Amino acid sequence: MTDTETGMQVRRKILGDAHVDRAEAAKTDFDAPFQDLITKGAWGTVWASDGISDRDRSMLTLALLAALGNFDEIPMHIRATARTGASKTDVLEAFQHVAIYAGVPRANHALKLAKATYAEMEQGDTV
Repeated sequence: MTDTETGMQVRRKILGDAHVDRAEAAKTDFDAPFQDLITKGAWGTVWASDGISDRDRSMLTLALLAALGNFDEIPMHIRATARTGASKTDVLEAFQHVAIYAGVPRANHALKLAKATYAEMEQGDTV
């Protein structure tokens, strides 16, 4: 299996078919090389590794996104916790680490996004 095939398989497992189908439908000639890059690199290598669990990788990803201020990706990765096994407590613990090591404002904003996303998920909006 190629990194692209593995990446697509892992991407679907973590993010869900609906999310990936929407992303694939929105892909254009302009961003196709970027989509290929993240499918191979992020999903086909990093997320495909069996070095740590999906749960742990999910928590690390959320903490890094928050610490670096990449807030647009947080709701997508909060939704993915339904498939990775990272609990709300796990996510809170990750964001507490962000607060201490990267700054309270970033952790606070990430927590706000997580709360809103969890509320949407509880209302049945899990895509």
